[in-house]
Amino acid sequence: MTTDRPYDIVLFGATGFTGALTAEYLAGHADPGTRWALAGRNQAKLAAVRDRAAAIDPGCADLPLLHADTTDPSSIEEIARSAKVVITTVGPYVQYGEPLVAACARAGTDYVDLTGEPTFVDQMYLKYHDEAVRSGARIVHACGFDSIPHDLGAYFTVKQLPEGVPLHVEGFLRVHGDASGGTIASAVGIFADVTGMMRAERERRRAEGRPEGRRVRISRRPAPRARVGGGWTLPLPTIDPQIVARSAAALDRYGPDFSYGHYLAVKRLPVAAGMAVGSGALLALAQLPPTRSLLLRLRAPGEGPSPERRARNWFSVKFVGEGGGRRVVTEVAGGDPGYGETAKMLAQSALCLAHDDLPKTAGQVTTATAMGDALIARLTAAGITFRVLTRS
Repeated sequence: MTTDRPYDIVLFGATGFTGALTAEYLAGHADPGTRWALAGRNQAKLAAVRDRAAAIDPGCADLPLLHADTTDPSSIEEIARSAKVVITTVGPYVQYGEPLVAACARAGTDYVDLTGEPTFVDQMYLKYHDEAVRSGARIVHACGFDSIPHDLGAYFTVKQLPEGVPLHVEGFLRVHGDASGGTIASAVGIFADVTGMMRAERERRRAEGRPEGRRVRISRRPAPRARVGGGWTLPLPTIDPQIVARSAAALDRYGPDFSYGHYLAVKRLPVAAGMAVGSGALLALAQLPPTRSLLLRLRAPGEGPSPERRARNWFSVKFVGEGGGRRVVTEVAGGDPGYGETAKMLAQSALCLAHDDLPKTAGQVTTATAMGDALIARLTAAGITFRVLTRS
């Protein structure tokens, strides 16, 4: 049981770019009475983040600062035992994430991160899902822009459609944003080990099996069935469709036969062509150590876009859902996707796990299965839009 622990939430990695934004968000928006702390390696940097939080809420001036380092297992075990929920922004997760997942699975502590690294998520399932089920820990990956808008957006769309019938949903992302050093490092790591990613995915499929009596698929169509507005679409090979499919496999509400397609939507053909070529170039460059190092120097970890740039950023994901003779178009939309809204989504996920009355789940779970309607309500109140555009 975690009810007698000293903290509701511990934020690990608060001195990084997104970690500091998450600390500021908690300072301004945590539920009244939330007991939380900052954790990391450098006490001076943590104190600077605490000062930023105290400028938002003077009550944060006494925020506890905890020592935690992924190379010091006892410190990681200690923060896992001290909290109901641990947030981590320390990536790339495939390099630094495993000790905390392991500690939370052992301690029965809920865990949230913002990884978009499929290899890491699959490896953590294979190693720690069963232990987390036994301890009661909810291990919830991808609680930022990867993959909350897509996972909860598909869930929201499915709930607008008839029950007990085959359903097909397609998501169309339009986005304007920037990348931090940590995001670049994670992306390069994914592209550098595509073989390892595919191997981990195969091993997980064998271990996880399929939902009994139901079918769940990720659409591999290069072009979508639906059209939403003008412009061009490209298949979007991110972690998001995998997360959506796992929610669908866990929840009968997605129907007896569910499929999901995931696309990037752009207005102009040259932009679409440039993105396709750029993705291929990034994949090629990430294979060789010298060019991989050059990519990692584009922006150092801990660096990110300025507040002025972030204020101009936005995202919109439109979903087209069909089934049982019905068709619905929905939208999830918000501001700066990579940083402002990611910090919001990550913090609200932790607050939801810490405070809300939720369905009983354990092990590696998704935001839709663990938090669903409660997290949608929190995010809507926080300014992220979930709405139905059309029904037919």
